Amino acid sequence: MRITLEQLATQPMQAIDLLEIISIEGQQYMARLSLGHKQLLLTDKNGVTCLFRSARQLQEALANFTIKESQVVHPSAYNEMIGMEPSAVEPLRIRVQTQQTAGRKA
Repeated sequence: MRITLEQLATQPMQAIDLLEIISIEGQQYMARLSLGHKQLLLTDKNGVTCLFRSARQLQEALANFTIKESQVVHPSAYNEMIGMEPSAVEPLRIRVQTQQTAGRKA
């Protein structure tokens, strides 16, 4: 499922349980938000996934929301190497500093 910043702002006040800052080849980042039992990709008003130049830029875009935990996620490319048997390789997850309970600004 997808959600825009505007839609997120109109949700009943709740914290984002997990912000996954997903690295795309180390040059761009996208946001996957866990809200309760839902996982949502952050998109623009046209439904296109929002891409950020840095993890910091992404965190700043969500600064008005309470986030319980943030992780930078680096998918592994090792299972795509030529001549290697396909295998499931878990992505590298790095927990980043979680903001204080700032919450939304009024």
